[in-house]
Amino acid sequence: MAMNPDEPLTLLGGLTARAFLRDYWQKKPLLVRQAIPGFESPLSPEELAGLACEAGVISRLVCERGESGPWALRTGPFDENDFTTLPGSHWTLLVSDIEKHLPELRSYLEPFRFIPDWRMDDLMVSYAAPEGSVGPHVDEYDVFLLQAQGRRRWQIASQPVSGDDFLPGIELRILRTFHPDQEWVLEPGDLLYLPPRIPHHGVAVGPCMTWSVGFRAPAWRDLLAAWVDQRYETLAAQDRYADPGLEPQENPGEISASALARLIAGLRNAMAVDDAELARWLGTQLTEPKAELLEHMQVPETLTDDEVRSLLEGSDILERHGAARMAWIRQDQGFCLFINGQEHLLPIGTESLLRYLCEAHLYEPRMLMRLSATCGEAQDLLKALCKAGVLLPVNE
Repeated sequence: MAMNPDEPLTLLGGLTARAFLRDYWQKKPLLVRQAIPGFESPLSPEELAGLACEAGVISRLVCERGESGPWALRTGPFDENDFTTLPGSHWTLLVSDIEKHLPELRSYLEPFRFIPDWRMDDLMVSYAAPEGSVGPHVDEYDVFLLQAQGRRRWQIASQPVSGDDFLPGIELRILRTFHPDQEWVLEPGDLLYLPPRIPHHGVAVGPCMTWSVGFRAPAWRDLLAAWVDQRYETLAAQDRYADPGLEPQENPGEISASALARLIAGLRNAMAVDDAELARWLGTQLTEPKAELLEHMQVPETLTDDEVRSLLEGSDILERHGAARMAWIRQDQGFCLFINGQEHLLPIGTESLLRYLCEAHLYEPRMLMRLSATCGEAQDLLKALCKAGVLLPVNE
């Protein structure tokens, strides 16, 4: 069910989603005490450490006082010995994409879906020993920091950050100078929203866990590089600059105005695209899963048509794979549905199915069959999603 943008939300301290997006989103921080009253983390530090030991899980250990010097960074997967040899303080374990590995935690992201799904990156959970931190830093994304266990002191600064304002010689981008002008200690259930590029520093007051709900925005240069690569693949090697009717020129060292005009026109033609084509390409880019998660998107064995039919007709409920990303756009002749970087074209009349697929994470197979009953393309899509492991029975 769509959220009412004008309903006051406890998560936002009584602000409506509309008011928050207007006054705070990408503008200024917001601290909300007891955004989730009485919050108790369903994930223990031991379970988090266990997850960090699994292959395919993105995890990091940050030690402020590392054996090789300050601010040592190690990446997982880890083993039990990695944790038993840690000091008693000044270290942090961070595990990314928690909701993709533990689908039962996806419900905690539902209150944040007044922001479009394509902007949501992940739920990252950190455990910090006393005085644990990752140093003062800035992020390039919007983040909601929910205190899950224990207490953490957050400091933020209004100082501008330049491109070289970081400690040299370490893997982490830690600010060289940090002069906080606001400070809070967060208790379980408290929430701090930070826009991009706000210098901040969180230090554990005793052992604590923090949940970070991050929303990334694509960098223009990354999109441009990907688009140029895509266009490059479509150009034939024999398509080159040509200048029939070339006139003699007095100075052979000059690139003439007419040559420049032909070169510029040729490049523009090579890059030419209409808005509809560019929109469809963007849909594939914005739903592309992280490379580290791609190998976990497939079911162990390819399902037969009979097994797919049994899955759709015999299951009580299906769920979306935790790592699956979905979005759709409306076009003149129908709809484009994007799933994990792949485009699927569907005709007019399938909007109810698209909405159901993209808004829900748990599906009634009978509803899926009913919404696709009159459309062969939609039925083929559902079968393909089952075979790809995007739709799974809940008991798996």
